[in-house]
Amino acid sequence: MDEKTEEVEEKGLNFIEAEVAKDVEEGRNGGRIQTRFPPEPNGYLHIGHAKAICMDFGIAKKFNGICNLRFDDTNPVKEDVEYVDSIKEDIQWLGYQWKNIYYASDYFQQLWNLAIRFIKEGKAYVDEQSAEEIAAQKGTPTEPGKESPFRNRPVEENLRLFQEMNEGKIEDGKMVLRAKIDMASPNMHFRDPIMYRIITTHPHHRTGNTWKVYPMYDFAHGQSDYFEGVTHSLCTLEFEVHRPLYNWFIDQFADSDYRPKQREFNRLNLTYTVMSKRKMLQLVKEGLVRGWDDPRMPTICGLRRRGYTPEAIHDFIYNKIGFTKYVGLIDFSVLESSIREDLNKRASRVCAVINPTKLIITNYPDGQEEMMTMENNPEDETAGTREVPFCKELYIEKEDFMEEAPKKYFRLTPGNEVRLKGAYIVKCTGCKKDEQGNVTEVYAEYDPLSKSGSGTPESNRKIKGTIHWVSVKHALPAEIRIYDRLFSVENPSEEKEEDFRKLLNPDSLKIVKGFVEPSLANAKALEHYQFQRIGYFNVDPDSKPGQLVFNRTVSLKDSWAKIAKKE
Repeated sequence: MDEKTEEVEEKGLNFIEAEVAKDVEEGRNGGRIQTRFPPEPNGYLHIGHAKAICMDFGIAKKFNGICNLRFDDTNPVKEDVEYVDSIKEDIQWLGYQWKNIYYASDYFQQLWNLAIRFIKEGKAYVDEQSAEEIAAQKGTPTEPGKESPFRNRPVEENLRLFQEMNEGKIEDGKMVLRAKIDMASPNMHFRDPIMYRIITTHPHHRTGNTWKVYPMYDFAHGQSDYFEGVTHSLCTLEFEVHRPLYNWFIDQFADSDYRPKQREFNRLNLTYTVMSKRKMLQLVKEGLVRGWDDPRMPTICGLRRRGYTPEAIHDFIYNKIGFTKYVGLIDFSVLESSIREDLNKRASRVCAVINPTKLIITNYPDGQEEMMTMENNPEDETAGTREVPFCKELYIEKEDFMEEAPKKYFRLTPGNEVRLKGAYIVKCTGCKKDEQGNVTEVYAEYDPLSKSGSGTPESNRKIKGTIHWVSVKHALPAEIRIYDRLFSVENPSEEKEEDFRKLLNPDSLKIVKGFVEPSLANAKALEHYQFQRIGYFNVDPDSKPGQLVFNRTVSLKDSWAKIAKKE
């Protein structure tokens, strides 16, 4: 480790923050810090965008600067106001607020004027070749490209054709405007990149049919940064090779020393899911998921609906994975560990049974009811307690009874004792079965002196097994949605394009009918709970009084780690 790295780590800065700190110290751009988050409104944001949001807004906050939101709306074919609204909502949910909202379309006239200037200065030309022909003549990283036969057409002709392109006189795909740079450059992006293409089939969501030509990302992005006064243009690593072109375009027209500085960090790749908006859109359109906010999706709105919190996402990004220049694949369990840690501190503990069978305490008085006092959250001293009703007939989990149990099974089995969570010790006396041999009722006797917290010697008796329960008389029926990994393979993006949908995990969603304690009667959408001994759940927006719906956010422990260990 060199002295510079040690100094950065000592200050608690990542490598981007360290560079920004140096720029401030040296007075670059007057010590001013301005970033931007520039999403394209062609889909919903996902967890990878959350990382970029944390970087862009986090840098501005740390260095007392500003961060603007700029929509990169240069392709009307894919963009929609629905996506614009969802992006705003997701950013604010994560806890950030932009200083200003801009759109690349705000600069269409300026970009057009700049393109005209490039043509007049001999730095751009209209090319009539097809996309396939242009790609073929680009060459390879080791072989120079070949010049377009239209590369040296007269300036006046280029101006006329470019004007006709924007007047709708030229069909889509028939012509493009290319920068005239260097077809022999070792950087492939300098080999006469496309600046404008024709799109007449879709009106723009803001400018309607005013424009028939639209700028490409490489031409629009850096100039938009410059027009806005961005000091640090932060991107993911795939744009590192674009950086020289980003600088070249700006250098052709900048009239001061001010320059935005592009810097790159690693993008987020997560196991058992896909981060491609195109593939996610495919899943939505084909009904393979229930929409962009399906809790199995890696979208921010999907994670929110599943029960993830902004705090957990921040912990995952800042404390678990960080920002580096190394591309890797992060295991989904790392994200899950962040939400477990967060919900362990904040989620109320409640009793719920998701695979019920009936337990009858045969020696408990008929018609008697009593309230059991339970802690809301043992991790939070201020959380208080609640009263949970108890009576003769209870629901327990089917898996908490076995007629013939292995040696280390410490739950209900004939002759064995368990403690009912927060209540009494009971001893199993047998069961009842239906004609198919399925257990329909379990029987037990309770020790009246063993009530939890009563202070009797019996209440302090050590019992190896504890199980949860819900009173049959007071239980509320609920739909329980058990969510799991969306894909059954670790890296579905590596598979062949036509096969990725075949890799969906058939067990990514299981819907069961269970019961929850009566305190949840008025539970509100997105509230968090720990179903004791089962996992962390939240209330789905579909839920309503009398028709409760809960989503499993995450299990109490990482079950996939056990599966991987066996394999």
